[in-house]
Amino acid sequence: MRFLNEAQIELIRERFGTPVYVYDQATLEAAADRVLAFPAPCRLVGRFAMKALPTAAVLHIFAAKGLHIDASSGFEAERALHAGIAPERIQVTAQEIPKDLKGLVQRGVLFNACSLHQLRTFGELFPGRELSLRVNPGLGSGHNNRTNVGGPSSSFGIWHEKLDEALTVAREFDLTLSGLHTHIGSGGDPEVWKRCAEMTLEIAARLPDLNRLSLGGGFKIARQPGETSADLRAIGEALRPALVSFIGQREDFQLEIEPGSFLVANAGAILAEIIDIVDTHPGSRTAPEGNTFLKIDSGMTELLRPSIYGAQHPMTVVAHGHPAASEEAEYLVAGHCCESGDILTPAPGDPEGLAPRRLARAEIGDTLVIEGAGAYASGMAAKNYNAFPEATEVLIDASGEPKLVRQRQTLEQALQNER
Repeated sequence: MRFLNEAQIELIRERFGTPVYVYDQATLEAAADRVLAFPAPCRLVGRFAMKALPTAAVLHIFAAKGLHIDASSGFEAERALHAGIAPERIQVTAQEIPKDLKGLVQRGVLFNACSLHQLRTFGELFPGRELSLRVNPGLGSGHNNRTNVGGPSSSFGIWHEKLDEALTVAREFDLTLSGLHTHIGSGGDPEVWKRCAEMTLEIAARLPDLNRLSLGGGFKIARQPGETSADLRAIGEALRPALVSFIGQREDFQLEIEPGSFLVANAGAILAEIIDIVDTHPGSRTAPEGNTFLKIDSGMTELLRPSIYGAQHPMTVVAHGHPAASEEAEYLVAGHCCESGDILTPAPGDPEGLAPRRLARAEIGDTLVIEGAGAYASGMAAKNYNAFPEATEVLIDASGEPKLVRQRQTLEQALQNER
C-alpha cells in the first residue's frame, strides 16, 4: 500500500469507524513540491483544481506550500474563502456564472470567462476591468469522451474560431484580456503537450495585453500498477523553447498549471468493512460460470468514478481479528447501494463490463482498502443516496497521527432542510 500499514488501518478503523477517507499530508506535500518544480521559463503559479478534493484541511496544506486555487463554481470559491484562502489566490472557472459574481470579484476573486455570455455579463458588471478567457483550442484528449475537456465534443471554453467575437465584446466594454486559459486533458506525453501548447500560443498571440497563460491540468497520475505518471519536468522541458520564444524578455509574464488529480489522487484511500460475501456460482457444470462478490459498507456514496468512468482503483484485503489468509481468490466488489451500477470492479475501459480482482481470501468483517481515492472521491460521490450519510475524513498529519478533519454526517443533518 502507498502510505498505509496494517497497524494504522486497525487504529483508524477502531477510532473512526468505516467507511472512512484517509489522506496523507506527506504525500500531499510531496506532490505539491513536484508541481512547484515545473521548469517554467518565467514566474510559475500552480493552481489546485479544488473540485478534486475540496476539504478545508487539504486546502490549508496546499496554501501553506504556495499553491493557488481554481474553483469550478461560485460555491467552491465561497468554500475556499471560508477555509481562509486569500481571495486574490482564487480564480473561478465555471460552467455557470456565479450567483454572486459581483460580490466575489469585489472581494478580489479572479474570474475566467468560459463563454461569450459570461464575458458579456462580466463586461456589463465591470466595464474597464481585466479578466482572463478560457478558450477551447479545438483539440482534446481523455481516456473516454466523458473525460475529454477539449475539442468539438466539449462544451468547456470559448470555441477558438469565435475568438474574434470575444475580442469584439471586450472592446465594447473596454475589457483587458490579460489572461488565457486552456485545458484539454492531455495526459503524460510531452509531445502531445508540446503540440497543444503550440496551438494555445497561436491563440495567445492574438491577445496583445496577455501576461498570464494557463495550460490547465490533465497531468496523468498512475493509480494502478503498470501505469505511468506524467513527468512534469520532461513536459516542462519540451514546452520551454516555444514558451521562451513567445514570452521574450517580459519579466512580468506568468505561466500557470492547474493539476487536480495529480496532486491528490494517491494521497487518499477509503477504508471499508466487508459486510457480506455472496456467490452466484451455478450448481450445474453446464451453466455459465458465476462470481463471488465482496459486499462492503461503502461504494458509489464514497467513490463514483468506477460507476461513471469504469475507473480502476487498487484494492487490498486486510484481515481483521484473525490471521491474514495465505491464499487468494477472485472477487467482484459491490457497494452497499441498492443500485446495479454500484460495482467497484468494472472491466478496464468498459464501465458496462465486470472484471474480477485477485485478492487475499476475505472473511466477513475484514477491511477493504481502496487506494487512489484522493481525487474525485469525497468531492464527487452519490452522497446521501439510499440516505447513507457522508463519510468521515481523516488526515495523517506530518507527525504520522491520524486526525479527524470532517466528522461523519448524521441522518438528522442530511434531513435538516426537508419541509
